[in-house]
Amino acid sequence: MQSEVTVLFAGDSGDGIQLIGNAFAQKSAEAGHSVSTFSDFPAEIRAPQGTVPGVSGFKLQFGGESVYTAGDKADVLVVMNAAAYKKYAGHLKPDGILIANESGFDGRNLALAGYDNGAEPLAEARASQRVISVDIKKNVQAALLELPLGTAEKNRTKNMYVLGLLAWMYQRPAQDFEKYIQEKLAKSKNVLEANQMAFRAGYGLAETMELAAFKTEVSRATPAPGVYRTLVGNQAVALALMVAAKKANRPLFFAGYPITPASDILHELARHRNSDCLTFQAEDEIAAAVAALGAAFGGSLAATASSGPGISLKSEALGFAVTLELPLVVINVQRGGPSTGLPTKTEQSDLMQALYGRHGEAQMPVLAARSATDAFETVFLAAKIALEAMTPVMVLSDGYISNSAEAWLIPSEDELPSIAPPMVDGTPADGNPFEPFVRDAFGVRPWACPGQEGLEHRIGGLEKEKNTGNISYDPANHEEMVMARAAKVQAATRFYSPTQTDSGNNSGDLLVVGWGGTYGSIKAVVEKLQGKHYSIEHVHLRHIHPLPEDFGNILRGFKRVVVAELNHGQLVNLIRSTYLIDAHRLTKIQGQPFEEAELKSALKTHLQAIQHG
Repeated sequence: MQSEVTVLFAGDSGDGIQLIGNAFAQKSAEAGHSVSTFSDFPAEIRAPQGTVPGVSGFKLQFGGESVYTAGDKADVLVVMNAAAYKKYAGHLKPDGILIANESGFDGRNLALAGYDNGAEPLAEARASQRVISVDIKKNVQAALLELPLGTAEKNRTKNMYVLGLLAWMYQRPAQDFEKYIQEKLAKSKNVLEANQMAFRAGYGLAETMELAAFKTEVSRATPAPGVYRTLVGNQAVALALMVAAKKANRPLFFAGYPITPASDILHELARHRNSDCLTFQAEDEIAAAVAALGAAFGGSLAATASSGPGISLKSEALGFAVTLELPLVVINVQRGGPSTGLPTKTEQSDLMQALYGRHGEAQMPVLAARSATDAFETVFLAAKIALEAMTPVMVLSDGYISNSAEAWLIPSEDELPSIAPPMVDGTPADGNPFEPFVRDAFGVRPWACPGQEGLEHRIGGLEKEKNTGNISYDPANHEEMVMARAAKVQAATRFYSPTQTDSGNNSGDLLVVGWGGTYGSIKAVVEKLQGKHYSIEHVHLRHIHPLPEDFGNILRGFKRVVVAELNHGQLVNLIRSTYLIDAHRLTKIQGQPFEEAELKSALKTHLQAIQHG
């Protein structure tokens, strides 16, 4: 029995790779496995079919309790054509299983993929891998011969044929997948029937080819009792905003502008527009931010989302939100940059932008989600901080989190903390004029929705006089207001839970610090090294600004600190300047997440350096 298995599906963007990947992941989760997935989309919108730039990939790892990522090298690689093999051949383990569509390796496909004339990649693969070569196109056409569909429509079912083959190999009941196919394709009777027949043909092929040698049993997890669903990172963001608005008894307003990889947040919220959720697709990023801020002035939980380029355009509006002191949740789904960069690839290079990417002294809390399911908790917390501290809050996600999926234990409403915005209603009880910038013990001003008699007040982007909010150019008042806004952000640490290492040990040889979507990779490697009796711990930061008050003591409890991040060393520089410790950097800027093997090698080098003093 294997503890976990990694499967990588790859093919043209029109081959339905994401669909069958998600289907296999969902049914693996329902079978009792821990599951983590990662979608690798092509950067070109309409790359020519059969070419390497047009290849789409979907990786998933399923197994027992130790599944934290979508995996490194694949145990099984499914390729629909030569271009898919060329792109991902190096991602298959030695002696791994290669399932190849023979019809995708003809002369035309080999030429499109850039292979030299006479190349035989499948023959070469057989020297080191176990190859299952099947003419999927021919077999699908034969299976669907009697259906009243054209050749092209029949060919679109090739992915279901592959799904049937994999379902048999990993002992998944055929009826479970047939039900899934019915739910997805019920609108067209002929298309539904064709896909189900293709699935059955692939399932039957696995039996008739006697693939018993490839049949594998995989460990299962023992999850906590409750109701689970598969949750993708961008879906988690949308759900968190809706739930937070309900807990705060506020309407939700989301304004966005399409940008990869954040667009699906707007798409998901638009699906719920019949609830107390208003979505607005603006004409540009600036309009989206300002519209959201207007909704916050009107009393809504307001939110907007983008990626690095769009956050740059929103920066003046975010400074406006800081000086207005209105609640606004800003989601930055980071991607490779600068400029247009790598739109479909992951990176963590917007940290400095989140902290300092506004003119003037314009601090705001900055949080970072660590996984698809953690995005729900992080965004919910961001909404609570924004509403209760009357401040914009930025949440850093990334391309890995936004497109990955995990099994999520759905919390009950009672399990979630309450949210109590500082709303005011009616004329002040003391009979004095309403003062919109009088602060409570945490520096928070009241939230007065417009249109209420007795709560009329001035508000705008110019500096304000303390308490009254009237325009002020007094130098001392300006400094006082800047410091008051900064102190209010610093006081947001009251919302934090204690900082903890994964194992709870706050001292040892090596501490690995991470943030964002690197969590699973780091955790998996640290656990393996701990199993070999190395003195190593892992702490993952959710709160980037302000940093947790107890974080410094944890850092100083270890002989060496390594900060692992997908940039050139942004968090490590922040830690060095804040705590004056010689933290070491471990970075990667390739548009891809850390692989466990590369992290393990680097961390062992640090551990050996400590041991040799």
